[in-house]
Amino acid sequence: MSFLNGNSLTPASFILNGIPGLEDVHSWISFPLCTMYSIAITGNFGLMYLIYSDEALHRPMYAFLALLSFADVLICTSTLPNILFILWFNLKEIDFKACLTQMFFVHTFTGMESGVLMLMALDCYVAICFPLRYATILTNSVIAKAGFITFLRGVMLVIPFSFLTKQLPYCRGNDIPHTYCDHMSVAKISCGNVRVNAIYGLMVALLIGDFDILCITISYTMILQTVVSLSSADA
Repeated sequence: MSFLNGNSLTPASFILNGIPGLEDVHSWISFPLCTMYSIAITGNFGLMYLIYSDEALHRPMYAFLALLSFADVLICTSTLPNILFILWFNLKEIDFKACLTQMFFVHTFTGMESGVLMLMALDCYVAICFPLRYATILTNSVIAKAGFITFLRGVMLVIPFSFLTKQLPYCRGNDIPHTYCDHMSVAKISCGNVRVNAIYGLMVALLIGDFDILCITISYTMILQTVVSLSSADA
């Protein structure tokens, strides 16, 4: 029990074991991951700079695209550097609090990315179904509020993950069969009852993922109905 903090059942750190069953090829897997990370960072920062510097792109569609790029950068940076350290240098240990912090950022920015995709679908809906009112509906103020609410939704729903995970007893060990800390990967190694964690995780998935997919589906269904109902080819 040397991994525990004194007599507590809270571990001082976790061990991230990378990709189970592929330990012998970790170094080979790292190269495509590093390449993809470099491309993602360069491409997303380049896109954000282009949208910021070109006034012709200061429109709602491109604002949402920049927000999506920003979320992509944050998701990649919260996981891939740590994964590469594991694959390259076998640095598998991560502090307990650092693990909870990583868990928070991963789930928050994943929820934010999902929300931005929903906002982009709603943007298309307004542009096609209400073209004459597009500029008055999607003002800069509305875009800023929508982005903030999307971020706030992720933060408020993800914060309980850290508290639920922190309260679990970890008497079985501290080895996580994963490359980064996510909610259920950490909860599954606990020797306590994780039913609350599983139920809340499912609820968050429904409130974020399924809700956003539903909104996207409805938006494009209504767009399709609008396009089909046009009376002429020119329209």
